[in-house]
Amino acid sequence: MDQMLKKAAECAETLKKCEEAIIVSHIDADGLTAAGIMCMALEREGIDYTTKFLKKLDTTALNEIADIGRELVIFTDLGSTMQKEIDALNLNVIISDHHQPVGVTLEHHLNPHLFGINGTDELSGSGTAYLFAKEIGSNMDLAGLAVVGAVGDMQDAKTGRLIGMNRHNMQDGVDAGVISVETDIRLFGRQTRPVYKLLEYCSDPYIPGISANEAGCIEFLRELDIPLKDFGWRHWIHLNRDEKQRIVSKLMRLCMESGIPPYKVERIVGEVYTLQREQEGTELRDATEYSTLLNATARYGHADIGLNVCLGDRDESYTFAHNLLAQHRRNLVDGLHFVKETGVTTMKHLQYFHAGYNIQDTIIGIVAGMSASTESVDRRMPIIALADAEDGIKVSSRGTQDLIRQGLNLAVALRESAEQVGGTGGGHDIAAGATIPKGEEERFLAILDTRIGMQLK
Repeated sequence: MDQMLKKAAECAETLKKCEEAIIVSHIDADGLTAAGIMCMALEREGIDYTTKFLKKLDTTALNEIADIGRELVIFTDLGSTMQKEIDALNLNVIISDHHQPVGVTLEHHLNPHLFGINGTDELSGSGTAYLFAKEIGSNMDLAGLAVVGAVGDMQDAKTGRLIGMNRHNMQDGVDAGVISVETDIRLFGRQTRPVYKLLEYCSDPYIPGISANEAGCIEFLRELDIPLKDFGWRHWIHLNRDEKQRIVSKLMRLCMESGIPPYKVERIVGEVYTLQREQEGTELRDATEYSTLLNATARYGHADIGLNVCLGDRDESYTFAHNLLAQHRRNLVDGLHFVKETGVTTMKHLQYFHAGYNIQDTIIGIVAGMSASTESVDRRMPIIALADAEDGIKVSSRGTQDLIRQGLNLAVALRESAEQVGGTGGGHDIAAGATIPKGEEERFLAILDTRIGMQLK
């Protein structure tokens, strides 16, 4: 940790020598919050900046960035897998990333993996940017965005709480008064959904009689003598402690009676993170809902809107983002329906589905992750999702902690397999992505199946 903070301080000193910079980041919640943190840190330091958001960083994008001609390029939540290509352009760069590094290590490269810290669940891209920002100036109040980004990157999924350096950042947020932490139900929608809807949309775990069963959820609450309405629909945040405990206890009993494995049942309860300075009853109040709102912007070509929300716009940009979120939710439901209807194809060591243009390439990874909780997907092997994109075939993959313990590393497997068919890839051991040429899907999957098999041996 000390060595990483020392490197962050070195990067900050380099930054302070510059008068202008371009911040280049990824189009997900972690990338948006990382960029938001960096934008505010630079603004407070009086450094002029512009931003650029990318679906992926490749040589074409790098050449475009070089042509812009800014004094300094700051990569947040990407860059670590393209160091050789970045170095070849002789750019003045700082990389603040958390994905598994590839190739040479550039001088100003801040990445947890370089310091023995796991970027999959111990430090997010936004968390790395926050450590950088702390060395630039007095920026502890930005820890809230770091928590939103970490949660959006599913870094709390393994244990039901943030761990490692993420936890240090979280504590900064608590100390700064921007975050509060409590143990509570971890179902999505604590702030914004009526309680019966919060239960109905529970998919991890899938609870028979509750999940996707509105009438069943209403009856469930009536049996517990919990009113659905007061002056309006009651949300989880409106319930008292006794009502919450009764719901959770009965949910757990239902799960056990349905034969749901204990490790899935345990996911129902864990740590939740509340943004103390945001309005109660809005998506921005809850870290999980906030991150989903951000995903609904950049993944549909509106990264500027998501960034503005991170920077504090609660008027026009927030309203626009809220409208995008409604469409995003419909697209995810449609995507899951597609997977359930078409099913998955099983190979020796992996399972996959090819969505074509039925699921947008910018959300195929989210759908892949959500599909892992459905009955049609076997959690004993990784799920690989493919979708048509403008520049080829987008590939997203998701594994499980059990598979990681057996040796699975999707970042390595996808990168090496993609390179063999003329593509690129990378990411984390449990979740990674790639882009491959159209027409190479069958060969890519065969190579990937073999590589995953070798890892699991």
